[in-house]
Amino acid sequence: MYAVVETGGKQYRVQEGDRLLVERLDAPADGEVTLDRVLLISDGETCRVGTPVVDGARVVARVEKHLRGRKITVFKYKPKKNYRRKMGHRQELTRIRIEKIEG
Repeated sequence: MYAVVETGGKQYRVQEGDRLLVERLDAPADGEVTLDRVLLISDGETCRVGTPVVDGARVVARVEKHLRGRKITVFKYKPKKNYRRKMGHRQELTRIRIEKIEG
């Protein structure tokens, strides 16, 4: 059984037991979070597609920890104008483990 969920503006295909990194969720570490935006559920034989979400479906996940992604460098540059700006950014992430797919 698998599901397609949406969180943080991105879509993920998940199964029970999967671990994935998502945009920072407002939940304590080792807490439980419910993902309600389930776009698709399939059990191998049937496939339910939502319009846009599947009614009554949810995915329960456990928050393993909060972390920050690797640093990326943002460099703005305009030729012949002596304009250069160098900035860095690290994205706030949450590692979750999918425990149960309901619906």
